[in-house]
Amino acid sequence: MNRQYQPLPSSTTATMLSQSAATANFHSRPSTEPSTIKPRQMSHLHSQLAQLQANLSDLESLLRVTAVQADYIKRLGGLQGALFLAAGRVFERDALGEKSPAKQGQQGDDGADVSR
Repeated sequence: MNRQYQPLPSSTTATMLSQSAATANFHSRPSTEPSTIKPRQMSHLHSQLAQLQANLSDLESLLRVTAVQADYIKRLGGLQGALFLAAGRVFERDALGEKSPAKQGQQGDDGADVSR
């Protein structure tokens, strides 16, 4: 255990040592070195762009399906309206006491005309 006594560095030397230690610590971390920051950022942007393109592709296919479905919904609305109008006519005839064309055809086949 033979140690030699070394005097403490002066304030100027201590400041220079602390600055060089801080610089060494800054550059020793691979994630913050200036030479790796830009490629890492570009890599991150590239992955985000790839994700954005995938999302846009999904959106485009969903929009195509939605356009086809909108056409089907339009047709379905027309059919529903036609059924609603037909049902309204049937209920109007029943309310007025008129006979439907199907009932009139059945009475004509029997030969017995009750209206005379």
